[in-house]
Amino acid sequence: MGFEKKLPRGIRRIVLDVLKPHTPRLTDLAIMISRDEHVSGVNISVKEVDANTESITITLEGDDLQYDTVKEILQEAGAVVHSIDQVVAGKQLIEEVTLQPENS
Repeated sequence: MGFEKKLPRGIRRIVLDVLKPHTPRLTDLAIMISRDEHVSGVNISVKEVDANTESITITLEGDDLQYDTVKEILQEAGAVVHSIDQVVAGKQLIEEVTLQPENS
């Protein structure tokens, strides 16, 4: 068969809207998530902070990401997933396209 290019399978990117307590710190949470064998990169951005919680966006990239596994890691950290805001699958990562209104 020779060289067979390994094609990505499954989910390649997930963007989550998450509410978490102040502990664990963002750095610790990122490391906890990145230990998952399917995760090749983690980006966590803070949207809002109040007295007890932080509203964050978590972007994960990898090959064959397992949402249930990531959700379990977040639950162990005391976090709650509010929504899945983006999912990307396939051979190529497609960036979101913003369309202009017709009368602009």
